[in-house]
Amino acid sequence: MKILGINCMNHDAAMAVVEIKDGIGKILWAAHAERYSKIKNDHYLNQAIVNEAMTYGPFNKVVYYEKPWLKKTRQFYAGQYGTALSYTELPSWHLEHFGIKIDEYVKHHDSHAAAGYFTSPFTDATILTVDAIGEWDTVSISTAEKVWIERKETIKYPHSIGILYSAFTHRCGLKPAEEEYILMGMAAYGKPIYKDDIYNDFVHQHPFKLKQNLHRGLGDWHPEADVMDLAASIQAVTEECLAALWERASKYGSRNLVYAGGVALNCAANRVLANLGLFDNIWIIPNPGDAGSSIGCIAASEKQHLQWQNPFLGHNIDGEYPVDSLIKELKENKMVGVASGKAEFGPRALGNRSLLADPRGPEIKDLVNGIKKRQKFRPFAPAILEEDVHDYFTLPTGVKNTPYMQYTAACTHGKDFPAIIHYDNTSRVQTVRKSDNPGFHALLTEWKKQTGCPILLNTSLNIKGQPIVNDRNDGKAFTKKYGVNVLG
Repeated sequence: MKILGINCMNHDAAMAVVEIKDGIGKILWAAHAERYSKIKNDHYLNQAIVNEAMTYGPFNKVVYYEKPWLKKTRQFYAGQYGTALSYTELPSWHLEHFGIKIDEYVKHHDSHAAAGYFTSPFTDATILTVDAIGEWDTVSISTAEKVWIERKETIKYPHSIGILYSAFTHRCGLKPAEEEYILMGMAAYGKPIYKDDIYNDFVHQHPFKLKQNLHRGLGDWHPEADVMDLAASIQAVTEECLAALWERASKYGSRNLVYAGGVALNCAANRVLANLGLFDNIWIIPNPGDAGSSIGCIAASEKQHLQWQNPFLGHNIDGEYPVDSLIKELKENKMVGVASGKAEFGPRALGNRSLLADPRGPEIKDLVNGIKKRQKFRPFAPAILEEDVHDYFTLPTGVKNTPYMQYTAACTHGKDFPAIIHYDNTSRVQTVRKSDNPGFHALLTEWKKQTGCPILLNTSLNIKGQPIVNDRNDGKAFTKKYGVNVLG
C-alpha cells in the first residue's frame, strides 16, 4: 500500500510518499516544493515536484494535512473574508490542476503530533505541539501509547506563541513566518530589558494567553528600542512560556517527550528547555513544521509507526560522496559545496546539500556570509563526529547527540573555531554518525586525520532568500554564479 501525503496552500508546501507493507511503514520520499519551483517557502505545489512524487505511484490513498473548511471558519473570524470565501483557496481546487484528488483530510495539529510520535523510537510519550496556528489550534498536548494518540489540552487562536514571535520578527524588520531564525540569532546580542513590558502589554501565562490579537503585528511598539534588545526580550519571554508548557506536559507522566510544530525549530529555546530535566528522552523530527506534516497526515490516517532512518528523503543525486576532492578544496582554505545523495527533508543542510569550510580561520565567517549574503553578525553551524562532540561541546541535559541541529550547545574551545561560535559562546551543533550519513562521516574522519581538526563549518547550500540546491543543474548554476565549486 502506497500513500501520498500533501501539505500546501500554507507555509512551505511539501509532498511525501509512505509505503506500508506487512505492517511496516517506510518513508520512501519526501520533499519541499520550493526546491523545485525555486521560490523560497513556496506555498504551492508545482509540476516538477508532482512529477517526482508520481514516480513512486500509483497511490492507494491521498491524505491532506489539515481540514480546509475548519480553517476557513477561523479566517472568517479573523476578518480575512476574501480568503475565507474564495474557492481558489481550497486545496482541492489547486490539486485539480495536477490530477490529484484528496481522499482524506487530517487536522493540522494531529498531523504535527503524528509526524513526531510515529517517527520517534517511543511506544509511549507525551506530545507537545506548538506553532503559529493550525486551523484554530496553536498549542496542543496529547498522550500517546502504542498506536493511539489522545488530545488532552488545546490552546486556540488568537492565543499563539508562534504568532507572538512572528509579530516581533516583523517589528524587528524581518520577514514574519520566514526569518524567525534570524531573530533568534539576534537575541544573543541584546539584553531582555523589555521582557516585563511584553508581559504587561501582551501576555498572560498559565498556560498561555494573549491580551490582544497580534496576527497583524505590533505596529511601532517601543519605537526607540534597539532591535537586538527586542530580540533578546521576546526570546526570553518565549523560553519562559514554553517552559511553562513543558512543565504542564510533564504532568501526564511519560518520561518521553515528542516536541512538534514550527516553534520546535527554536534551537536556543530547546537548549533551555532540555536543561529543565523534565524528560529523560526528547524526540524532535528534523522537519517539525508544516512541511513535515506531509508525513504526519499519513501516519495519523493509518495510525502507523514509520521506520525512521534519517532525513535524507528528497531528490537523489547518484554517485560517490566526493571525499578526496572536498578535502583538497578545504585544505586550500576554500569554501566548497557538496550536492550528493538524497536531499535533506527539512530546513537545515546536514551534509548532502551543504556549503563547507574550515572553521578555524578568523576570516571565514565574513567570507561565507559574503557569499550567502547574510548579516555579518551571524555565525555558522559546526559539524562534528558524534564520538568527538563531548570533547568540544557541552550538550543540554539528557541530550547525547544532536544530528539535526536542534539544540545550541556551549563550546569549550570557542577561541579555536571563531567561524562557528555565536556571541554567547554557543553553537547549533550537528553530530554526525556513520549510520546516518556514511559519506559525510567519512569526510569528517579524513579531515580530522589530515588536519587534527574534528570540525567543519556546515551551512546550507543556498543564498539568503533562495531555496537550497536540489539537483545537479542547481549545483552547476551555483558554481557558475558564485564561483564556489559544488562537488558531487
